[in-house]
Amino acid sequence: MTKKEIEATCEELVLPIIEERGFELVDVEYVKEGSNYYLRVYADKEGGITINDCVDVSRALNPKLDAYDKEFKDPYILEVSSPGLLRPLKKDKDFARNLGKMIEIKLFKPLDNSKVKEFEAELKEYDEKTITVLTDEDVEAVIERSNLALVRLAFDF
Repeated sequence: MTKKEIEATCEELVLPIIEERGFELVDVEYVKEGSNYYLRVYADKEGGITINDCVDVSRALNPKLDAYDKEFKDPYILEVSSPGLLRPLKKDKDFARNLGKMIEIKLFKPLDNSKVKEFEAELKEYDEKTITVLTDEDVEAVIERSNLALVRLAFDF
C-alpha cells in the first residue's frame, strides 16, 4: 500500500471509533522519521482531548489495524494524540472554523514579485483551490492551496 492508501485505510477504520465517542478526526498521517514509521491519528473534542481519550481510541483501533498488517509493508508505531494548538489547517472544515481569524502562512513560492514566503493575515474566504486573506496592509491576496506549505492559527506567545 502507498502512503496515501495507508492513511485512507486508517481514516476509514478510525472514523467510526472517533465519531462514536463524539470526537472530531482532525488528521491521519503516515510518516517515516529516522528508521521508524509512525501512523498518527489526531483527534479533538470540545474542551480538548485527554490522554485517556487517546488510549481509548488506540485500543479500539489496534485490532482493526491488525487485519491490515500484511498490506502495510513496514512495521509502524501507532500514535493517537491531540493535534495541539499549532496544528496545521488542511481540510475545508479547518478553514471554515477559522474564518475571520489571524493565520500564519508559509508558502512554497512567494506571491507575485515579492520575496515574502512567510507572513500572517486574516483568513477571509476559501474554496477547494484557494484561500483569500487580508494582510496587515489591508491588501487582499488569493493564494493557491497548492502553494501552501503550512497554514495554522497565529498565536502571540
